Amino acid sequence: MPDSVPPRNDLGAHASLPDWYGAVPMTGLPTTLGIEIVELSGTRVVATMPVDERTRQPFGILHGGASIALAETVASFGATASIDRDRWLAVGQEINGNHLRPKTSGVVRATGAPVHVGRSTQVWSIEIVDEEGRLVCISRCTMAIVERR
Repeated sequence: MPDSVPPRNDLGAHASLPDWYGAVPMTGLPTTLGIEIVELSGTRVVATMPVDERTRQPFGILHGGASIALAETVASFGATASIDRDRWLAVGQEINGNHLRPKTSGVVRATGAPVHVGRSTQVWSIEIVDEEGRLVCISRCTMAIVERR
């Protein structure tokens, strides 16, 4: 991670975030897409993402790739929360998603929970819903747990 990227300093509004999360640099695709982690533990992660010009496809609805990026972000942080972060990294190994309902504006909320937590892999189930709680996308993500180099 680049040294010039500032850490997150806006944790006051999110009491459900662990201390280590504040040191994670604000960079990359989650920042570009407006993804915000609002709850984070090794057993549950909740994040939001706007449906706007950053996340819509050319036909005006939420891009499936944006939903998958949200799902993998949730799984990545959840897996990271349950490992020794000084020794291991959690990296995406496989992801799939079923897009069930179109969304043209507003905010979607992803909630992820582990299905399997092993020594070398974790599998996370992620549901993405709209403001009324209607399912927009369901995803499963396998995370590989690899030693830092």
